[in-house]
This record gives sequence, structure tokens and C-alpha cells, in this order.
Amino acid sequence: MQTAFALNCVWRHKNGEFFSRVTTHSCYGVDGIWSGYYAVGKTFRQLRNQHTLTRLATRLVLMKAMISKSPWGLGATQPTLPILNRSLSTEVCVIGAGISGLTTAYLLAHEGKKVVVIDDGPIGGGETYATSAHLCNALDNRFRVLERYHGVAGSRLAAESHTAAIDQIEEIVKRERIKCNFKRGDGYLFEPPKHDVKLLDLELAAAHRAGLTGVKLVPKTPLPFDAGPALRFPNQAEFEPLKYLFALAERFVELGGNIFISTHAKEIRNKKPLQVATDQGAIIDADSVVVATNSPINVRLAIHTKQTAYRTYVIGVAVPRGYVPRALYWDDDNPYHYLRIVERPNEDLDLLLVGGEDRRTGQDLGREPFATLETWMRERFLRAGAVEYSWSGQVMEPVDGVAYIGRSPAEGPNVYLITGDSGNGLTHGTLGAMLIRDLICGRSNPWEKLYDPHRISLLASATFAKENLNTASQYLDLVTAGEVKSLDEIPQGEGAILREGLHKLACYRDPAGKMHIRSATCPHLEGIVRWNAAEKSWDCPCHGSRFDCDGKVLNGPANSNLNPVKPEVIKDLPSHKATKLARIQKQTSTNPMPLKPGSSQKTVSQNIRELHGGPQFERTRKKFGAKKANAQAEAIALSQARKPHGRPKA
Repeated sequence: MQTAFALNCVWRHKNGEFFSRVTTHSCYGVDGIWSGYYAVGKTFRQLRNQHTLTRLATRLVLMKAMISKSPWGLGATQPTLPILNRSLSTEVCVIGAGISGLTTAYLLAHEGKKVVVIDDGPIGGGETYATSAHLCNALDNRFRVLERYHGVAGSRLAAESHTAAIDQIEEIVKRERIKCNFKRGDGYLFEPPKHDVKLLDLELAAAHRAGLTGVKLVPKTPLPFDAGPALRFPNQAEFEPLKYLFALAERFVELGGNIFISTHAKEIRNKKPLQVATDQGAIIDADSVVVATNSPINVRLAIHTKQTAYRTYVIGVAVPRGYVPRALYWDDDNPYHYLRIVERPNEDLDLLLVGGEDRRTGQDLGREPFATLETWMRERFLRAGAVEYSWSGQVMEPVDGVAYIGRSPAEGPNVYLITGDSGNGLTHGTLGAMLIRDLICGRSNPWEKLYDPHRISLLASATFAKENLNTASQYLDLVTAGEVKSLDEIPQGEGAILREGLHKLACYRDPAGKMHIRSATCPHLEGIVRWNAAEKSWDCPCHGSRFDCDGKVLNGPANSNLNPVKPEVIKDLPSHKATKLARIQKQTSTNPMPLKPGSSQKTVSQNIRELHGGPQFERTRKKFGAKKANAQAEAIALSQARKPHGRPKA
């Protein structure tokens, strides 16, 4: 196999030869980019012997040349904002500076409210950054499903509210003259091969009953492959979310609002007024608090039994300009797929976004979602080029298909939340802001009952039971063995769970070989996290909390990092060498052949240490590898310790 095809990298032309650009990243994002050019036409066996490939060869052959970020940051200028280092008072405190939080703040500021926004990262650094930026009223939970749970009236309200959210975004773009490439267009829903196309007829009828009478059944889509008949949803939209959000933040500040970044909300205190305490020690007194953090950090159980966290994956692929007509596309597969084009007018290639392969957070980690997405894409888009981007996001899936927006069930009537985006986060976040604005301003809103976080849907009880039984089963990890018995079993750039007595530890070895060890117990409700190799994170399979490889919280509902481990515990953890030595010592103590006079267990250890690095060890290692050399050293050490010593002198 040619190296170029094995690496599947971006092609370059240099001095008449094709070259392949290889890019890798560390678990902390693109802070560890390593690039190089390798001549095409040499086999991997030839290249493997070159010094430049010694450390990275095995991993690079299996790795795609892609950037683990979305394209939305290109050309978008992040506003310069402060960190909160003092206590203050306000009318409304919004926790979260994504589209939900900043739209809420902006709309309330237009109502004359005094608003403060805090976020523990940058603006739009969470799920808004991870979106594929579909603005649609063709909802991921189909209208025939919403009708079953909420009736025709509820289905109509869902369609109406998402349509209003798109209109609201368009209105803000025009009013504030935001350059974010907002465009209207069609969306197409099609069935995958071997699925019953009669489902399209059922969805068409349900969409019409929901008030979307402009939806039509068409014989084919504009896609460059035969997707069969489809439903065409008119008047959908797309934009570039970070350009929109950064401009929205600037307009909000101009209206008198305050935004503080890198400011972590530690807790909400149910006092009068409400208090938001931060890690920096500052206190924000507020009449109302809005929790807009994707998964609410203020509720331990009530909401999290009614929604489930899923990971969704996206790749960005170069395609010839005009090859895929601009529109939104969705199939109805399981797991489903979604597509759109990002036009690049100053380049010869557009960017095709292909998303899907959703899986429950912390579960089914053996799959390779990015590779699966690419395979699916290349089977259909034959002129697709290199994968330029890959990223993932968190989707909160409510049991009855619509978000939880309104007064929080955990605190008093003046704490509000927006969660349960169900794959339509941009419109759910915007309609959520519109609803919260009305509730805080004391106005009635026809959507309030549909999205009420207190609601219990008996019709969704089967889904509720299924998801919560799944959650309960994950706690079996508390009593199982670890994935490894020794730290030395963990390769560089990977993590694994190690059991130490009654506790489990999350152990990650970084690319430099340093170990990072944290408690494997999720601080939310004490599930055991699992290593997500595709995203280099620790994911909780119970309620979807996520942590980076050093234990820092990435996604709620957990609101704190994985707990550190005491140094004395780390010092006593078994290493691979110690495990081997214990096995040898056990064999020696149980073998009937006695040790030589003066030999001891310590002698066995010393023998092994002396043999490592010796000429025989080095010859064996060079010829057969380190594993064979280590085994030979152990055997020699044992034979020397057990060697018969003859009859004692009289």
C-alpha cells in the first residue's frame, strides 16, 4: 500500500512530485500540531526506517490529516473581555455565553434590563462552536413523533417556535448589520436505502398538520448521488455561528451589558436576592438567574433523568465548487446523517460538512465515528477530496422530543434554564431566549407549557424507562476490575482505568510519557468515567459529563473537575516491571528447587536489573524486540537464582 493512500492526507504539489502533509494533534486541541512532508511512492516499510518516522509511523498510518476544530473560527474576531474579579449586583445573571445565553442577554438588554453574562471559557466555546449550523424547522425528532407525544397542538407549537427562532436570527442580523453569511434555502429529508419511503408520506402529512404546508414531496434531491424521493422544506437557513455570536456580544455590551469570560459559576445560592458564587470568590447578586450551559449545572437529578447526552460527529471535506448545491440535507437512518455546504468564494473548493454517527456519551466507545463518517461520505461523494476538519459536539436528547425551557425545578421561581436541544441547538437556544425574556418580563408566551421543565410525559414513559435502565446499568463499573493492572500497559497518548483497592483511577499517559492520574469517579452522581480514544477525553456513561485528559470538566452536569489522587497513592501504584517481578518472586517461592546459598528475592530483582542493558539483552532486543529480551532476562534471572549448588562439604 502506498503511504499516501494510507495516510489519506492533503495533497500538495512540490517540484513536480506529489507530497502529503501530515497533521496530528494532542488531546488538548491543536496546540500540538506537528507537520511534515513525505514523498509519495514509497511504501510504509521503506519510510518506517527513516529517522523522521521512527516515533510516529504506526499512529500516522492510521490517522487522518484533519484539524480537530470546526471551521467557524476562521475570519471571526473574538471580542476582548475581562475576567470577573469583584462582586457585583444585577437584575439578571446569565450563566453561559453560547447562543442561548447571549441571545437571552441581548433580548433582555433591549427590554432595559441590567444583565451580566459569565462563562468559564470564551464566548461560543461550547456547543455553539461545535454546531454544523443548520437553522431549520424540520426537526430531528420528526413531526409524526412529536404529534404522538404532544398532540397536533403541541406539534404545531414546536414548528411555530422554531420558525420564529429563524426569523428572530434573521431580524437581528439585519438590524445589527451582522456579516455572518446568513442565507435562506431549502432543506431535504430523505430515507436511506432499503427504508420504507412511505415514511416520507407519513412525515409529510404530520408536517402539514403542524402548519408547515409549504413542505412538498419531490422525486429527488440536488445531491450528486441518487438519494431517492425526499421532502423539501422551504425557507430554512444557514449562517456562520461565531461571526454572529461575536457581533451579538459586541451589541449587547453597547447596550450596557457586561460579559465576563474564564469565570466559573461554582453554585447558585437560593437567597434573596439570588447569589451566583464563582471560583474566583466573586459573588453576583441577581433578581433572576438563567442557566444556559447545554446541560444544566444547577440540577443534580430532576432534569437528567428526563434527557440523555449523546455525542455527534462532523467532518469537513473539500469538494469542487458547485459539486454539491447549497441546501440542508438530512437522512432518516439510524444513526442518521446531516449535510450542508460552506461556500468559499475565494477558493476553488467548497467545504462539505457531513455529520452524524451519534452515540450515547461514554458508551459504544469501540466504534471509530470519524472513520465511519468518512466511509459513508466517500461511497456517495465520489469527487470529494481531503478531510480538512473533524470535530464533535454534545446533544441533549429529551425523552419526549422537545427542549426543557423555563423555570428550573430545582430552585425558586426566578431561576430559569435552557436545555434539551435535541440536535436543533441553534433554534432551540434562540426560541429559549425569546421564551425566557417573556417570563422574566412578566409576559405570557404560548410556548411556555410545551417546553415547561416540570412536565412529565406519560406517553414517553417507555423511552424514559429504557434510558434510565441504561443509566443504572452503567454503575456496574463500580465493582468491575480495571482495564489495566499496571501503569506501564498504557501507551503514550492513551488512557485507561486502573483499580486500586476500592477505588478506580483515570490514568492518562501524555505524548511525552508523563502520567496524569485522577479519580475515575464523576463528581456529579459518582459514575465511573471511561476513556474516549476518539476524542481524548474521559466521558461519564451515566449522565454525559465529560473531562479532558487531565480531568478538567468539559461538559456538565458535573460542575467540577475529576478529583486529584494523593501522591502517596500514586507512588504505590503497580508498574509493569513491579508486576513482572512479583510474578517471578511468586514462582521462585513456590518452586521446590531451592535457591543458591546467599540468594534471595532481592537477588532475583538485582539479576533482572543487571541483565537489562547488558550485551546479551541488547542483542536480543535488536534482533527480536524488547518483549523477547525482557522475557529472556526473566528466565536467566530465575535460572541463576535456582541453580543447583551441589552437596555441602563435610
